[in-house]
Amino acid sequence: MELRNFKSISLLIFLILFLMPLIEASAHSLFNSGESTIGDYRVQIATLPEIPATGETMQILFRVNDLDLNEVDRFTMGVRIFYMDQQIDTIPASSHQGGHWEFDYILENSGIHIFRVDLYDAKEDGGIITYTFNISTQNPFGYVFIFSIAAGTIGLSVIIAYIYLPKLIRARTKS
Repeated sequence: MELRNFKSISLLIFLILFLMPLIEASAHSLFNSGESTIGDYRVQIATLPEIPATGETMQILFRVNDLDLNEVDRFTMGVRIFYMDQQIDTIPASSHQGGHWEFDYILENSGIHIFRVDLYDAKEDGGIITYTFNISTQNPFGYVFIFSIAAGTIGLSVIIAYIYLPKLIRARTKS
């Protein structure tokens, strides 16, 4: 009877862990991405790689849409970058054809950086609309965090195997 319960529990755990994600699927939202709608425009930002490392080149991607989610033909945009409430850099405003703009950038400090994106001539009076996004970099403790999660998972698996494996072996030898 104990072996039957173990098989039932194992089947239930398998169904929960492996089949539940198939029931409801959703797109993966990138870690360093965001979008904001102000006025008649929607601005999206993303980084490549998704979690950039400090001191390494990353690509920053912008997309500008109208309210119907159609890319605009032309836009003028500039970026101000802040770290610890201090402005550390400025990307001067420039005009871009099509709805995309991408450029390479290096963040020297680990942690969260605030990108204030200025969209020029966006208001009816020709004014500027500012969108605010957070971009985070990988710090050395990020790898420790990933290792801790992996070690905890492996440790839990060993403990569960230590508890249930002898019971399973005894149940099979009795049969």
